[in-house]
Order: sequence, then structure tokens, then C-alpha cells
Amino acid sequence: MISNIDREFAEIKDYWSPRVVADVNDQSVKLAKLKGEFVWHDHQDEDELFFIVKGSLTIRYRDRDDVVLKAGDMHVVPKGVQHNPLAQEECWVMLFEPAETKHTGEVVVEGTKTAAQQRAHLSSGNA
Repeated sequence: MISNIDREFAEIKDYWSPRVVADVNDQSVKLAKLKGEFVWHDHQDEDELFFIVKGSLTIRYRDRDDVVLKAGDMHVVPKGVQHNPLAQEECWVMLFEPAETKHTGEVVVEGTKTAAQQRAHLSSGNA
């Protein structure tokens, strides 16, 4: 399978709506466009790696200093740590996380996407 990052990002229409583009062993590679504030959440059993493709992202923490990431930067949010991503302008991010990771942890909001929703395009032949 060959994926082109720019084409994959062009398919993303909504902010904070991850799109699975590949699976590697038990990990999913996801792309998302981010803008504005997300929601405070954590992933109790999974670390989450953010790689910034375009723009900048602040990851706010309750128990430690915020982390500001720019294009080319990556950062791992440790499992069980409350965080809230914030993008002042549109930011393109690649995420690496276990396939079963819930998009918003145990918090359910209007924009929460299930794992099946994040990968629906793969089974429709639109990948």
C-alpha cells in the first residue's frame, strides 16, 4: 500500500477527526487537522505520539508544563496523563498510537470518533 500524506490530508474535512492511514503491528498511524481547543482527556493504557507535519500545537497538561510543538517536532503523551491539545491556527498532525486507543479517552463529546469511524474509508476502497 502506498499513501501520499498530502492527498490523505486533502481528504480530511473536519478538525479533530482522525483518519487512520496505516496499521503497523498493533499500532495505528493517524492523520488529523486540528484547530482550536480540543477536550481534556487521557488514555489510561496507551502512550500517544504526536508528530507535527504543518503548523504548531500546544499540548496543555494539568500536572506539568505545556509543550509547544512546531512542524518537524514530535512528542509523546504518556499513558494516564491528562492533556488538552490546542492549535491557534490549522495544524496537521500525524499520530502513532495503539489501534484500540479511544479518540477522546473515556470522555465522549460531540466530535468523538470511534475506531471504526476513523478507518471507515479503508474498507470503502477510498484509501
